[in-house]
Amino acid sequence: MKKEFNITGLCFPAEHYMADVSRKLARTYDLVELGKYFIIHRPRQYGKTTLLHSLADMLRKTGEYIVFNTSFEGIGDVIFTDEKIFAPGFVRLLARYSTAYAPFLTGWLESKVSGTKNLEDVSAVITEMAAQTDKKIVLIIDEVDKSSNNQLFVSFLAMLRSKYLDRYSFKTFHSVVLAGLHDVKSLKLKLRPEEEQKYNSPWNIAAEFKVDMNLQPAEIKPMLEEYAKDRIVDLNAAEMADSLFYFTSGYPFLVSKLCKMMDEELLPEKAELSLTIDDLEKAVAMAVKETNTNFDSLIKTLEQYPELYQLVSNILMEGEEPQYSVHDPVVSLGLLHGILKNGRGISVHNKIYESIIYDYMTSKAQSKILLAGYNVIKHFRTPDRRLNMELVLLKFQTFMREQYSGKDRDFLERNGRLMFLAFLKPIINGAGYEFKEVQISEERRLDVVVTFYRHKYIAELKIWRGEEAHREGLDQLADYLDRMALHEGYLLIFDHANKKTWNSGWTEVRGKKVFVAWV
Repeated sequence: MKKEFNITGLCFPAEHYMADVSRKLARTYDLVELGKYFIIHRPRQYGKTTLLHSLADMLRKTGEYIVFNTSFEGIGDVIFTDEKIFAPGFVRLLARYSTAYAPFLTGWLESKVSGTKNLEDVSAVITEMAAQTDKKIVLIIDEVDKSSNNQLFVSFLAMLRSKYLDRYSFKTFHSVVLAGLHDVKSLKLKLRPEEEQKYNSPWNIAAEFKVDMNLQPAEIKPMLEEYAKDRIVDLNAAEMADSLFYFTSGYPFLVSKLCKMMDEELLPEKAELSLTIDDLEKAVAMAVKETNTNFDSLIKTLEQYPELYQLVSNILMEGEEPQYSVHDPVVSLGLLHGILKNGRGISVHNKIYESIIYDYMTSKAQSKILLAGYNVIKHFRTPDRRLNMELVLLKFQTFMREQYSGKDRDFLERNGRLMFLAFLKPIINGAGYEFKEVQISEERRLDVVVTFYRHKYIAELKIWRGEEAHREGLDQLADYLDRMALHEGYLLIFDHANKKTWNSGWTEVRGKKVFVAWV
């Protein structure tokens, strides 16, 4: 069977190229073996369901466990509106999922459905069921937060907690594993005040799930090696894995997405069976222009939560390094949806998300200020397929100067970097792409790396913070140009002084030529 890179649903080793997540799986297995009750909460398309499926299969093969690997996906909200509907529905769910790991229980569970009227009956069924086997019983519920805003859901969780705690008194669940987008122990449930007091937190017995679900380069590399060997494709697996991590920060969906694009869209167009970092960069440029449920959800979430939108804007456009606690509600929201990550400070999760957010924000900015006439494409492209970046900066300077009226001044001051990205976008569109990278420093600069045909240009965007910071910035730019093996660079300075100089010109820094323009 021909394998492929999968970006939807479960991944199966026989059908799909998969990263080596054996260490993640082993750590999760250890939690079950220790009899833990834990929650796996990660953003959508993060490999949770595949991990649970592999976990259930691993447990089954030991011969020591009966695993109910269930899911609330697709059962509908109506089942959570009435205990008389939910109780038999849950037993029916157990019966359905018992066929894979404990078929001898299927008929017995089905016979209990009609007599199950409430959660107390469900509890009794679980006790009776456990008494029928000497194996350890593991309950897994995927998509557990599908309908989580009512008292019945809280009551169900409390029942599970009670059954789990009873395992030292009589046989019941050995381990309980819940998975979903939300950390259900921190959900703000829509309860009436008297109901809110009904149960103490059902989570004071939950173990922390500290397994990093992001794919590391060492986990991506074996997948690429298998692919290269299977398809006879020449590629440097270690280098490609590092670059995939650079662009995706290991977000599983994005890793598979880029691999799939290189394999199915770029490789067939090449004369030779080989993939390079240039191909990966092309895949990134193609990906950020696509629409899919993952990217749509990203934008929808930002629009739904204005405070999160503003925080992300501050990080990307102003180079701010928020000193927020992960317990800050806005930061928690960003972490929950996989938009932010908590490493050395809070930042946008990956460079692909950064690019999508930049493009979205620039398109919004474009609608507020008329750019037509200033960034006509043909003015900036040379006959030898190069980009006249000096003219790009000068024309943008002209645009800012002529648009710098009292009416627009505040908007342009706040959104200057955004306006430059909106100005640049149509100029390189179709012939290149750009990557943006925030550099946290005194200058809070934003680096824009433009690839135009086979040529690269580095443009730094920074806010004027005095001569000393300016000299340091030029020195940093010279270092960057050296690393990129380039001789020339470009610096756009946003000066918020009331009286602007509108200066521009070339300067030399440590053997590098830098064109500087003030706006």
